[in-house]
Amino acid sequence: MIKTMLVKLGHEDIAEAENGSEAIKHFTEFKPDVVFLDLILPGKSGMGVLEDLRNVAPKTRVVVITAVDQQEIDRQLSDKGIHTILRKPFSFGDFKALIASLT
Repeated sequence: MIKTMLVKLGHEDIAEAENGSEAIKHFTEFKPDVVFLDLILPGKSGMGVLEDLRNVAPKTRVVVITAVDQQEIDRQLSDKGIHTILRKPFSFGDFKALIASLT
């Protein structure tokens, strides 16, 4: 879904991961400017992936995508320096506005 929206907005260099370990591998290989990270992933959790990403590249912009709406998780994410949280479900318009805020 994210890849489809990014392509629709004209982005071409997109890497996708099926699980947390693959996400870290892709991150170190592709070194993206922005990471879209779901909290619920097979294997390593999104929170665990975020910790690993921060150890490798603390300044990378991370957008967490989640349906979880809990203040404690939001606080933990904020403490780890994420750019923003995109709550599911979201519209293409919401996503487009988020992308505009990243540029």
